[in-house]
Amino acid sequence: MSSDLHPQVSILIVNYNAGELLAECVGAALGQRLAVEVILSDNGSVDGSLERVRARFGADSRLRLIENGANLGFAAATNRALALARAPWVLCLNPDCLLEPETLERWLALLDAHPEAGLSGPLVLDPDGREQRACRRVIPDPWVALRSLLHLESWLPGGRRMDLRDQPLPAGPVAVEAVSGSCMLARRAAIEQVGPLDEGYFLHCEDLDWFVRFRAAGWTILFVPNIAVIHHKGACSGGDPLVVERHKHRGMERFYRKFLAARYPRPFGWLVMLGIRAHFQLYRLRHLLSGCWRKRA
Repeated sequence: MSSDLHPQVSILIVNYNAGELLAECVGAALGQRLAVEVILSDNGSVDGSLERVRARFGADSRLRLIENGANLGFAAATNRALALARAPWVLCLNPDCLLEPETLERWLALLDAHPEAGLSGPLVLDPDGREQRACRRVIPDPWVALRSLLHLESWLPGGRRMDLRDQPLPAGPVAVEAVSGSCMLARRAAIEQVGPLDEGYFLHCEDLDWFVRFRAAGWTILFVPNIAVIHHKGACSGGDPLVVERHKHRGMERFYRKFLAARYPRPFGWLVMLGIRAHFQLYRLRHLLSGCWRKRA
């Protein structure tokens, strides 16, 4: 019986104008040494990326294409693919992440020793080989987030850091609060308990929401440094950076209201909301000023 009828991993890819990288990503996913299915959920791309994938891999029965017709956001597009997934493992993979042929085979072998792990993430690298920001991190509370947003961590040492790259790489898988949302491998059984991504997020913070819910359900989040994945960051965010930042800041607000607001007095929450919105307006001002300088130059 054909292996595509019994995939070990369902690979879910959301595309929105990822360009040439999408076909590379899909090809690498289909090139895994174990049985996979690839479900590509396209959010109305207009750059020819979906057509290139169809031309190269359309005859491969392991590939399924979902054409959403519009940009539904990352969470909603992922959930459409998730509804079709058949394998006991589900990999949420950004279209600008490239797997090696042995990646998933080695990854699953390492997870055999960790039945408590509901979700895990690899060592995510920039194309130059450096560990990428947010590859292993903590769930931000308001103080951690403020220090990170304002780049105060070097000025105010001590306390928790959002990003853990300053710590030595562990020798093997370790429990963390959060991994990179660009490449997340989850047990289907855990997803069925936790539920799909929250579609109230359009772009950004939906992964943090998932991590909190996985851990609340009793599952461990693992960082797996023995597995490395190259991430060409931002392929699907290459349009208007201001729009991306707006969605990111709205995601921050939703995450705070959903998981953190009840811990603090209401006036403090108002300050948090004000801080998030002020930070976005500062970004917007810098973006507009930099555009003016480029035009003058």
